[in-house]
Amino acid sequence: MATIDPARPASPEPPLRRAAGEKGLKTGALGLASSVVIGLASTAPAYSLAATLGIIVAGVGLQSPIVMVLAFIPMFLIAYGYKELNEDNPDCGTTFTWGTRTFGPMTGWMGGWAIIVADVIVMANLAQIAGQYGFQLIGAYGLAEDTFWTTFAGVVWIVLMTWICYVGIELSANLQKVLLTIEVVVLVALGLTALWKVYLGSAPDGSAHVAWSWFNPFEIGSVDALTKGVLAAVFIYWGWDTAVAINEETADAEHTPGRAAVISTVLLLVIYVLIGTSALSFAGAGDTGGGLANSDHSGDVLSGLGDTVFGTAGFGWFMAKLLVFMVLTSSAASTQTTILPTARTALSMAAHRAIPEKFARVHSRNLVPTWATVGMGIASVVFYVVITRVSKNVLSDSIGSIGLAIAFYYGITGFACVWYYRRVLTRSRRDLITKGIMPGLGGVLLTYFFFEACKVYAAKDYGSTYWTVPFPPHWELGGVFLTGIGALLAGAVLMLGYRVARPSFFRGETLPRAVAAREPEPAPTEV
Repeated sequence: MATIDPARPASPEPPLRRAAGEKGLKTGALGLASSVVIGLASTAPAYSLAATLGIIVAGVGLQSPIVMVLAFIPMFLIAYGYKELNEDNPDCGTTFTWGTRTFGPMTGWMGGWAIIVADVIVMANLAQIAGQYGFQLIGAYGLAEDTFWTTFAGVVWIVLMTWICYVGIELSANLQKVLLTIEVVVLVALGLTALWKVYLGSAPDGSAHVAWSWFNPFEIGSVDALTKGVLAAVFIYWGWDTAVAINEETADAEHTPGRAAVISTVLLLVIYVLIGTSALSFAGAGDTGGGLANSDHSGDVLSGLGDTVFGTAGFGWFMAKLLVFMVLTSSAASTQTTILPTARTALSMAAHRAIPEKFARVHSRNLVPTWATVGMGIASVVFYVVITRVSKNVLSDSIGSIGLAIAFYYGITGFACVWYYRRVLTRSRRDLITKGIMPGLGGVLLTYFFFEACKVYAAKDYGSTYWTVPFPPHWELGGVFLTGIGALLAGAVLMLGYRVARPSFFRGETLPRAVAAREPEPAPTEV
């Protein structure tokens, strides 16, 4: 395995900007369309809707569409923070690099750790879904319920997607174009067919025409219900930042990735509102029968909808099966695109000697991270196998906990954008809005969601498990909260240990804090 090692000390007075591709990655491999596709695929739209829509409807009922719109707002604001920071520093470490340059090495390191933790944990869930849906697609429903075989199939998916990422970024992007096209076409067909049947009067009992009241947040029963609904919905937008994590492999690395991130969030809003509204109109918000709030199928509302919307005979049967295949490809595609940002975050951290330098190695022919990509695959397999051996309930709670890591590193990015550009915010109205107000407000909202999630997740009856603190006052805390906070605290311990063992990064020798952006000096006037 031929590799090159880009890890090295920085120059004594480095600027914030770093040349894209200097770590050995393949520059100019992706354009805007490919970046948008990867940003969209990373969120797994079909799977996100299948797993979350029922939970949202159970909490806020007919106001689910406005909750999806409100959940979009903080993600859109943070996407602008990514866009602005990337324009001045297209580094594949994203939050790690920007947090370090702006707030110092400990903040940056924890931001990078949060990215890695969230991605490793979600890989377990995506692999589980891919394994289950693969068996369902061929009618092997018994195997789909068998822990050993679904785990085995999930491991196979992780290995396959890791190999694709190892072969090269272009193969990854081309595969994503195919998978995402299938996903979006079938989702749109589902939404339009559902609405068509509603307005023709052939939808089942409980259906209703779309009403403006569905988009009125004041119709929601309580502030607590609204908060929990948005909290459940906000993280279905997570993943678009992969478009920025591949910035060093993108043409026009300063501008294309940020544009792709913003475009991805807007397209996700359109997809989620269309499908969420049409599904609600067709199936209703009831908690019995085919209602979306029925707890019997709240974990997967799309499979049941497919048979009802498309039918079970002829072409309808084919479309219903294609819907199952689409959820499978959605989770599989997201498995692949989850590896991409994690490997590149680890690559950047290693290049700046924040973690062992082995992870900075890049394949000399494929021009992709070697140790970082393979390491991500191995870590995901180990975590997945161990956690399923312990308990499916623990797996479920670990998946729920990733919201804390996501809110943590997105919040750091929003505040980093404001602080880095603080001296140019008065230069123009655009700078004030896009470099200050938008990312700053996004950071505030994500910080609020972090603490609100801590409160919700800590409840004993939230999630599948709870644990009793072994010393007074013997609190009973939810497993989701303990997993999320425990993962972040574990990172803090590792960081402190590595700071003692390899202090160069933490002294600012390899990635110093940057001077805040300033307005360019005026050109000298000729006399």
